[in-house]
Amino acid sequence: MKLLLVEDNTELVQELQKQLKQAGYVTDTSANASEADYLVREAQYDCVILDIGLPDGNGLELLSRWRAEGLMMPVIMLTARSQWHEKVEGFNAGADDYLGKPFHTQELLARIQALIQRAQGRPTGQQKSLSFGGVTLDESQQTVVVEGREYELTAMEFRLLRLFLLSPKKLLSKAQISDKLYQFDDEKESNVVEVYVTHLRKKLGKSAIETRRGQGYIFHGINP
Repeated sequence: MKLLLVEDNTELVQELQKQLKQAGYVTDTSANASEADYLVREAQYDCVILDIGLPDGNGLELLSRWRAEGLMMPVIMLTARSQWHEKVEGFNAGADDYLGKPFHTQELLARIQALIQRAQGRPTGQQKSLSFGGVTLDESQQTVVVEGREYELTAMEFRLLRLFLLSPKKLLSKAQISDKLYQFDDEKESNVVEVYVTHLRKKLGKSAIETRRGQGYIFHGINP
């Protein structure tokens, strides 16, 4: 899953990027409102973490504009302010959640997880696994269980399998998959999707992932 972190505190951004990567997220970052606005229109984000105080604008005004234009991705507001009426302003602007600074990273991770699950129509709470067609992915341990056997996954394998499990039986193009696996400004290797599909097939079986020539891939699981 892919996040956008809009924050101008360099030290905070570096620390959060590290923690978010360990949790299995691909995270783009922006230090200002104008770049954030551009990125939101160029990529599909599962959640945006948006600071209110930005060098070139107000995060609340940016969020209000997104909502007015029908951009409905989940948004968590970050702020050093703690006045109750400022939180009300955030929710009125379209925020889904609000987190005051300083905060514990684990709290942010829990809030991100809950918002994404809700947006995907999944029950929120302690559920940290995805299952389809005889394949169960443990999101917290980043492992997969197939026919009673557990396999460890690399970071890229985990992201790819999670994407497939969130869209079973649906055709995903290489462009859609690459967008979720890479940061916005990463150099995308032309055959990386094929390589990691091959890696997953070694664990799940060849028939688990169908290749549609010139179109993309469909995840069937091992019990279609």
